[in-house]
Amino acid sequence: MSKPALVSMPLDPNRTEPGRPDPDALLAMAAKEGRGRLKVFLGAAPGVGKTFEMLVQARRRQLGGADVIAGVIETHGRAETLGQIGELPVLPRARIDYRGQALEEFDLDAALARRPQILLLDELAHTNVPGSRHPKRWMDVEELRAAGIEVWTTMNVQHLESLSDAVARITGVRVAETVPDRILAEADAIELVDIPPAELLERMRQGRIYRPDQAERALKGFFREGNLAALRELALRRTAERVDAEVTGYMRANAISGPWPTGERVLALVGPDAAAETVVRQARRIADALRGSLVALHVERPGAEDRVDPSPALQLAEALGAEVETVVAADLLTAILSCARARNVTHLVFGRGRTAWWRRIAGRALSAALLRQATEFSLHLVPNPALPPRPLRERRPLPAWFGWGMVPVLVGVATGIGLATDGIVPEGALGMVYLAAIVAAAMVAAPPQALVAAFLSFLCWNYLFLPPRYELTIASAQDVVGVVVFSLVALLLVGTTGGLGRSVRVARARMFSLRRLVEFSRRLGAPGSQADLVTAVAEEAQRVTGHATCVLMPLPGGPPGTPVELVVRAAIPTEAEPDDASLAAAAWAFEHGVITGHGTDTLPAVAWQFRPMRTAHTVIGLVGTQPPEGHDLDVERDRALTALLDQAAVAIERAELIEERARGTARAETEALRTALLTSLGHDLRTPLTGIRGAAETLRDSGDRLTEATRTDLLTTIVEEATRMGRFLSNILDMVRVEAGEIAARRESVDVMEAVEAATERAEATSGRRIGRDLETKRLVLQLDAVLLHQVLGNLLDNALKFSGPDGQVLIGVRREGAEVAIFVEDDGPGIPPADLHRIFDPFFRASRTDRITAGSGLGLAICRGLVGAMQGRIAAESPIRQGHGARMTMRFPA
Repeated sequence: MSKPALVSMPLDPNRTEPGRPDPDALLAMAAKEGRGRLKVFLGAAPGVGKTFEMLVQARRRQLGGADVIAGVIETHGRAETLGQIGELPVLPRARIDYRGQALEEFDLDAALARRPQILLLDELAHTNVPGSRHPKRWMDVEELRAAGIEVWTTMNVQHLESLSDAVARITGVRVAETVPDRILAEADAIELVDIPPAELLERMRQGRIYRPDQAERALKGFFREGNLAALRELALRRTAERVDAEVTGYMRANAISGPWPTGERVLALVGPDAAAETVVRQARRIADALRGSLVALHVERPGAEDRVDPSPALQLAEALGAEVETVVAADLLTAILSCARARNVTHLVFGRGRTAWWRRIAGRALSAALLRQATEFSLHLVPNPALPPRPLRERRPLPAWFGWGMVPVLVGVATGIGLATDGIVPEGALGMVYLAAIVAAAMVAAPPQALVAAFLSFLCWNYLFLPPRYELTIASAQDVVGVVVFSLVALLLVGTTGGLGRSVRVARARMFSLRRLVEFSRRLGAPGSQADLVTAVAEEAQRVTGHATCVLMPLPGGPPGTPVELVVRAAIPTEAEPDDASLAAAAWAFEHGVITGHGTDTLPAVAWQFRPMRTAHTVIGLVGTQPPEGHDLDVERDRALTALLDQAAVAIERAELIEERARGTARAETEALRTALLTSLGHDLRTPLTGIRGAAETLRDSGDRLTEATRTDLLTTIVEEATRMGRFLSNILDMVRVEAGEIAARRESVDVMEAVEAATERAEATSGRRIGRDLETKRLVLQLDAVLLHQVLGNLLDNALKFSGPDGQVLIGVRREGAEVAIFVEDDGPGIPPADLHRIFDPFFRASRTDRITAGSGLGLAICRGLVGAMQGRIAAESPIRQGHGARMTMRFPA
């Protein structure tokens, strides 16, 4: 990709004035005046249909009265493309002699003389024959546009000059013919012609792009699915960038204040500080994550000296593919916001930088100003890499001596205030100053310190300020009131502050417990296996206790009377596992259902503490914690852990019941299937075996006395009944393969009409009956497995023939239904009861259970459903279909 140049320009006041168009955008629009339009049909690879789409739109414009002429159309032998030229006039090509050969090339002079309204010129990256006026076709397009002729052209994304290296790395093929990126950037319209890689590969295999020998080589080289997917992404991105540029140009030309959230665009603010390169790298990562473009902006302020040269950061931004812009402006914030809005930016990335303390206090730091005024952008603040991270400060409890030291300090401060205001404030009012000291001591210290502060305050107040001064006397009523008030205030504050502290601690602990219980209940309600539930229990227990945690569960299936073996089902952290002594304590806790281990009265010497998860019936497991010495749980956390274990026990028991119910349902279904299989074997094998046995015994006992016709009939019976048995056993084996998912459908082109006709003719030959047809006249080709489709059609026709009776009518049909092709088989038999329609495709299920039922295993429709599903289709049954009887089986496949 070509690198953008560094741009240094003063910030035009007009560009920042709201409601005024950007002059650069207006100049770009004016430059297009008088030039012919250019429309590019862009594709990811050959064969996507660029030329075909260009011709379709050109014929539509011609029907609307436009003068359209085909200059050069390269059909490459594709009949579909050639047919789309239709009645479009074609410009004769010029003949150029080159090395003794007469070659045909686009006639530029004839096109200029003809001056059509729209000229179609295929393959923009084509290299002209030597001797032409221009070496490249895109140069011809430039001259045609300069003459005012509108040109429609096609090209593939790999021909863009900036993508040459990327395409070579992806495909391993160096593209020789390229087009400058500016040609695509200056195009008036770009239309992306896109199809999925799988569809393009299928078109290649069908020979619709290249001849078979060329297609085979292309499929092994350039046309690999991974290559096509990567080229497709390049084409989509380049088209999206063009659309985004058009939106930005429209906003700037019409003075529309951005940003419009049409796409992600990141602006990196490069300042004259040490964090500039870090900002650029972080902005590049953000732009890559958002799949957006990056712009790097540096604002030069007149008279300001840069602490660090920003050039290395700007060069780094240019190397990382950013568009770099440098503007000169006195107002930094206005310049940043103007550039961001003009470029339709959505994210601003900037560093902390160094801001003077007085600017931070006044709120004039860049980060604070952007937070206030850049409300329409997402802001990203990058940390300064030069500054080490500040260590986190832990709140530690104050030492005991601190409270005792604060008592004389607070009393001394109150005394100083009293001495300073002596003579101004009455001596009685000075007692209020000492009350403030007592309140402060009660807040920052313990109750004993508050009582001592009250006693010292009274002594100082009495000795220094109450008459007679400098004597400790309690003679007047004022002295008595002072003693009582000081004592009561001290006692009330001690009790109140202590109670409030305890209440706050208890409230916090209870809020923590409630929050953890609510979160744990939400996790228990989420769907998941029992293993996920046990892991969630271990994680929540670790969060509540803050210690290493594990969950132990008994191994299932032990013989009665044997000791239970506990295993660790989950541990946080994963290496936290109890030792042998702790496991012995865990076994005792599980057997007796009581808390055991560290910090308890039972086996307190072990390092782990085990708590049972108890339900109304039994203990289903244990939660073990490993608390360090002297770090036992407080009362509230202990209660939270107990409540958590109660919920966990109920949830695990519920999960076990659900799993047991699922196992019971599976056992019941297996038993029902086994019963159906045995019933079917007993019923459907008995009849052919009886026929075979009877015919064989007759031949053995009376073979010499029988006529030749009779012996032939008996042998035919044996063969037919053996064939029935073989078909029945084959159906059972097919059903086993379907249930096991061993059937993998091949994807190949299948002519549906031919497949249906072949299966119908075979069924007619086998049954000796005529089958009706309702087929479309149009040829339908689907991507199916021909063998599986033939087997499904055979089963459906055989099923319809059996249930329609000897004189019944069977019809097979094919029709197109929107984006699907439907294949149906109808019969006029007794039909299927509506209550049984949803079970008709279950193994061994038959709608009738009488002895007169037509012989069969009940597996045919089940096998059909499995095979149709393997081919990405679906099958359904309908009944009745006419006059209360008949059934229709319909398969639908994507067209």
